Amino acid sequence: MAVLVRCQLFRDLRHAIVISFPPAVSRTVNSRRLITCLLAVLLISPLRSAVAQPVDRSREVDQAVVRALQYLASEQRESGAWRTNNREAASATSLAIMAFLAVGHTPGEGPYGDRIEDGIRWVLDQQDDSGLFRHRAGSGPMYTHGICTLMLAEVSGMVRGELAPRVRRGLERGIRVILSAQAVPKGPKHRGGWRYQPTDNNSDLSVTGWQLLALRAARDIGCDVPAESIESAVAYVRMCATPQGGFGYQPGHGTSPTRAGTGVLCLEICGQHHADESLRAADYLLRDPLRPTDSFFYYGVYYCTVGMFQVGGRHWDTTNSRMTNLLLPMQLADGSWPNEGRESAYGRIYSTSMTVLALAVEYRYLPIYQR
Repeated sequence: MAVLVRCQLFRDLRHAIVISFPPAVSRTVNSRRLITCLLAVLLISPLRSAVAQPVDRSREVDQAVVRALQYLASEQRESGAWRTNNREAASATSLAIMAFLAVGHTPGEGPYGDRIEDGIRWVLDQQDDSGLFRHRAGSGPMYTHGICTLMLAEVSGMVRGELAPRVRRGLERGIRVILSAQAVPKGPKHRGGWRYQPTDNNSDLSVTGWQLLALRAARDIGCDVPAESIESAVAYVRMCATPQGGFGYQPGHGTSPTRAGTGVLCLEICGQHHADESLRAADYLLRDPLRPTDSFFYYGVYYCTVGMFQVGGRHWDTTNSRMTNLLLPMQLADGSWPNEGRESAYGRIYSTSMTVLALAVEYRYLPIYQR
């Protein structure tokens, strides 16, 4: 209706202007074209400005992640660790380190270089004789192990001096634990994945996600990761796909935004770009996006955002706008993000680190998340 009114207004104004010119002028073709063009600029330009345009919130994102890193730095312990539920934890420390890396800070350089190195050393000290990273919080040691191994893969090419060989050895030992756990005999519906313990004979999508990210990142920097291991893990993720779009916690289970995001990211970073299962899950996330009331919200913030970034196009544009509009107002005065519900035991280091990893994905500093 607004467009029709403008069209009628355009015709009326054009007629009024034309008849106000002397007849000899108003009858010329060029004058009529000039009048028409001038009116088009006057009337169509306001129409375009009235249409909702995407809001560029990049400056707000920059400011938010700067404040978040200041919060994380203030919470680091003298040991170099960060805490989960008042206990120093390798998983929280690794996530915090990756948050700094995601914003462009590197070990040994800049205002946070020493802090990053201290954190890396502390994580390496948590690796036991078997190569498994000691578990102090969460649902099982393989969560911690996958996150720590992923972090070491990401920093492997950044560290210098005595820390470089330590990181490489720790990474290679961590990869061997992951490959060994995958090789445990499992039934057809669990083959290729991982579960809470290195010796478990079943699998789930959540634990599998971290191990697969770690394997992929390690393979990208030249670690000995057989292609068959990646392919087997991808096959398990695909088994978790649901007919209606999305991914289940295990094959045959229903989906949720968090699980859908996990499946999307796993497939996308493993070379299955725009696979049918990935696109159906991406469409599902447009229809039923992540909400703060969802279980494991910050887990979903990370996987849904980074996964949809990999999908790209309209899926990413829509998700990026939704996530920034959702997350920026949630940031607390101290720079952290609140953590309630089922994730509250993981603390604000976890929620803040996961949010930074999501908001900073477009910076493309972490190698594994580059398209």
